[in-house]
Amino acid sequence: MTDATARVRELNLYRPYFDLVAAGTKTIEVRVKYPHLADLTAGDTIRFRIKGTDETCEVRVIRVTEYADFAALLDGEGPTNVNPSATRDQQLTNIRAIYPPEKEALGALAIEIALL
Repeated sequence: MTDATARVRELNLYRPYFDLVAAGTKTIEVRVKYPHLADLTAGDTIRFRIKGTDETCEVRVIRVTEYADFAALLDGEGPTNVNPSATRDQQLTNIRAIYPPEKEALGALAIEIALL
């Protein structure tokens, strides 16, 4: 992808996850495979924002990998890459609290990121 075709996406993050991204310790972002993310690709930029604030953090997308569900994603990507401060089981519980079963059924995206 060339710079001319790379896009900037704006996505909200909760404070604890934002802080991990900004520190460079969270290298995999987890999202449901919503239609508006279907064309997210390596080279794109994501501007994470804490909802309701002006705080932002920009990352480059390294790769996007699709999984059937969040458990498979955590097993495939390694839980420490998703959240180094929580166990796999804690993360699965936390992710599923954000995304109910009908959302998880759409598929899970592992978005490998690097700070800009």
